[in-house]
Amino acid sequence: MTDAGRLIPRDRTAHPDPYDPGYKTSVLRSPNQALLSMESTPTEEWGPTFGHDQLGPLDNNLILNWTKGEAPAVGERILVHGHVLDELGKPVPHTLVEVWQANAGGRYRHHKDTYFAPLDPNFGGCGRTITDENGYYQFMTIKPGAYPWPNRGNDWRPAHIHYSIFGHSFGQRLISQMYFEGDPLMRYCPIFHTVKDRGQLDSLVAPLDMTMSRPLDYLTYKFDIVLRGRRQTMFENKPEGL
Repeated sequence: MTDAGRLIPRDRTAHPDPYDPGYKTSVLRSPNQALLSMESTPTEEWGPTFGHDQLGPLDNNLILNWTKGEAPAVGERILVHGHVLDELGKPVPHTLVEVWQANAGGRYRHHKDTYFAPLDPNFGGCGRTITDENGYYQFMTIKPGAYPWPNRGNDWRPAHIHYSIFGHSFGQRLISQMYFEGDPLMRYCPIFHTVKDRGQLDSLVAPLDMTMSRPLDYLTYKFDIVLRGRRQTMFENKPEGL
C-alpha cells in the first residue's frame, strides 16, 4: 500500500436505504437505532493485500472454471470489464475482485435455491480476479437469467452479477451488484430501488460495449467501480500535489 493519508469518511447517501418496506427482508435486517460514527483504526486503514500467485489460470473465466476447462457452461457468452477507482479518480491497483451469479436459467448453485430452472453441470457461478497496475479488471462469464423471489406476489430479480471488492484496506470494502443496460425488470425490482438517487442507480448499470465485443463470439459490458478515497498528505499547509 503506497497511498498516504486517512480514508475519506464514507458518504452514506450513496448507499441503499437500510430500511425499505418494499424489500421486505430489510425490515428485520435494518438497524433500529442511529449509527455511531467512530474514528478508524489501522485495521480499517491498511490491508489486506493479495498477489497474483493466489489465483488460478481460470479463476476469471466462469465459463470454464467449474469444470477446470473440460466443458463450457451453457448460455450467452459475455465479457465484463472495467476499472476500480477511488472517489478522487485514482486507480486502485492489485485489489481483489470477486463475483458470483445465477446461471443462464436464473438458478444459483446453492442448496437453498429451489427455483425450477435446472442447474448447469458445467457452471459453478463464482470467479475472481485482481486489478492490474491501472486498476483494470476483466472476466468471462455467461449472462445470468432472471428469477422469481418470494418478496411480494410476483417479484423477479433482473439479470445481475454480485461483486465483492476489497480495495487496499478493509475500510474500502464494497459489496454491490451489477445490472445490464436495457433490462426491463430493473424498473420493478424492490432491491434495485432501495437506491433512491438516480445517478447512483445509473452507476449500477453496465452499458453494452461493442468496441470490446468479439464478432461471432461474445458481447461485452463495461462496469467501473468507485471505492472510498484517501485524504491527501499535507505539505506546507496545502494538499500535496495541488
